Amino acid sequence: MRTWLHRQTFRPDMTVVFFFGIVAVFFYGSILWTGYMSLTRSTLMPNYNFVGFDQYIKLFTNHRWLVSCLNMVIFGVLYIVGTLAFGTLLAVFADRRIRAESLFRTIFLYPLAVSLIVTGLSWRWVLDPVNGLQGLVRGMGWENFTFDWLTDPNRAIYTLVIAGIWHSAGLIMVIILAGLRGVDEDLWKAIRMEGIPLWRAYLQVIFPGMRPVVASCVVLLMSDVIRGYDLVIAMTKGGPGIATEMPAKFAVDYYFARVNLGLASAASIAMLVLSLLLLAPYFYSEFRRRT
Repeated sequence: MRTWLHRQTFRPDMTVVFFFGIVAVFFYGSILWTGYMSLTRSTLMPNYNFVGFDQYIKLFTNHRWLVSCLNMVIFGVLYIVGTLAFGTLLAVFADRRIRAESLFRTIFLYPLAVSLIVTGLSWRWVLDPVNGLQGLVRGMGWENFTFDWLTDPNRAIYTLVIAGIWHSAGLIMVIILAGLRGVDEDLWKAIRMEGIPLWRAYLQVIFPGMRPVVASCVVLLMSDVIRGYDLVIAMTKGGPGIATEMPAKFAVDYYFARVNLGLASAASIAMLVLSLLLLAPYFYSEFRRRT
């Protein structure tokens, strides 16, 4: 047997075929199966009787789903803008060749080394009205200090934004910094010779030339927004009430807790379509740029 194996030549093409076969079965096959389940009345067990778009009608008339979509928009806009702004600011400071740059980058990259579950649990403890920041400040003598956003239905969504920015800003910093380090030194010399202020140089010269880098950052952050589940579960579990409900949590709840396979599959396909719609402009611009 061993002699026969030694005689066989390695064929890279067969490895590629095997890999794509696995992807086709377990990835695209799962998508197709989920899509078909969304067109049935499946509950606990699959029901293969076709009912058309009934589940999608139920989905988009479901108050909880509509609230979760609105929450995703609010969270997404604030999270993407905040993370881009904070990460870019850190990258600009690091680009000035500050002292202890390696230590600085390590500190801001550290949150990315922990999972979103750990991030959420840590921030839930920090923002806890009794044992967290509010309790600490009140214990120092400021009895009227209030910071109860975690339990406030109107502000709980912003606690997710804070935790998300803290977790992802380091990654954006590294990506933007890599782009800044790739700027031609002759361009910087021309900027200095023209006497252009540093802030104008970044805003009007450097960053416009880094659009592909910024676009990549936006795509990464958008994927975090759409599949946002871990952070919500760890921090708020969708509460208070449904104030921080997200589409991903909605789908998981209907898959397992409410055992409505058809509606959960419709929610999953809706999220997939949304992802493709958001990514389409990026891929189109990349295609045009390369052709």
